[in-house]
Amino acid sequence: MSFDATLPGQTDWTTLLIILGLTVVTIVSRSLFFLSSRELPMPRWFRRGLQYAPAAALASIVIPAIVMTPDNQLASWNDARLYGALAGAAWFFYRRSVMGTILVGMAVYLPLHLGLGW
Repeated sequence: MSFDATLPGQTDWTTLLIILGLTVVTIVSRSLFFLSSRELPMPRWFRRGLQYAPAAALASIVIPAIVMTPDNQLASWNDARLYGALAGAAWFFYRRSVMGTILVGMAVYLPLHLGLGW
């Protein structure tokens, strides 16, 4: 396997083939559930676990974004991320709606971040 030197801004064929291959694998693996004409049998514990997948995915993205900064700590109490997260969490515990959690969190975060510069 050879690695060709490329100029900045150029991509070699190997990289393009890898990206294309990963794209095909992603599309095929995600569409298998839609291609089946019948429901796939799954154990009850697995179906129950899938109910928590959206909340777990959201938490795995949001929590590091809230607590991690370049110096690995919250800068101050004037951090819009903190208040957006608290508002979103309050909404989730009140209504149990993931979409509402995102909307309420962003409705609090954006004015503080864009308006006040937090």
